[in-house]
Amino acid sequence: MIRFDRVSKRYPPGVDALSDISFEVAEREMVLVSGHSGAGKSTLLKLIAAVEKSTGGAVLVGGQNVSGLARAALPYLRRRIGMVFQDQKLLFDRNAFENVMLPLSITGFPRREAAQRVRAALDKVGLSSREKALPVMLSGGEQQRLAIARAVVGRPKLLLADEPTAHLDADTAADVARIFKEFNHVGVTVLIATYAGDLFPGARRLQLEHGKLLP
Repeated sequence: MIRFDRVSKRYPPGVDALSDISFEVAEREMVLVSGHSGAGKSTLLKLIAAVEKSTGGAVLVGGQNVSGLARAALPYLRRRIGMVFQDQKLLFDRNAFENVMLPLSITGFPRREAAQRVRAALDKVGLSSREKALPVMLSGGEQQRLAIARAVVGRPKLLLADEPTAHLDADTAADVARIFKEFNHVGVTVLIATYAGDLFPGARRLQLEHGKLLP
């Protein structure tokens, strides 16, 4: 599903976020990316989704080198990937239903089918009764679950998450972790950047330190 082949990422003025990284993630696998703040976890996820492009090496997703994709091809790649950002990127002037609907609207999904998918995604994360609520009316945990619903409404084969349990209390963090495990159990490949590895027992871990992958 994912292969990094000697990947590096350098930001101006010569800051190495990742250096000579190589690893593989199999289809249907759950993998955690851990490391200290600034280790390169977020950068690694952004390279997979082609939000950033590598400076060196190849990033392959489904056998396709995403680092070399033309701008016009990026939307087709991202339709296969769901991503939960660290800052959630919710639209606070739209209700929960409209937030989850957004990616389907962008891709031109028929309205009736899109609405069914949105309600199914909200139900999966336990927010079916909150579809008319604005994000400001939701708790931190509910906002995070809303972000997950938006990420999975397109039924992606790959789900990326950047610190999805950060700033949540223990019970809410465990609930959010459970949602990711449920998606993995039905065949979604899941890659999570997190400090909270204890919430995902059994998942393989990639450990980064100052931009390098530890053996």
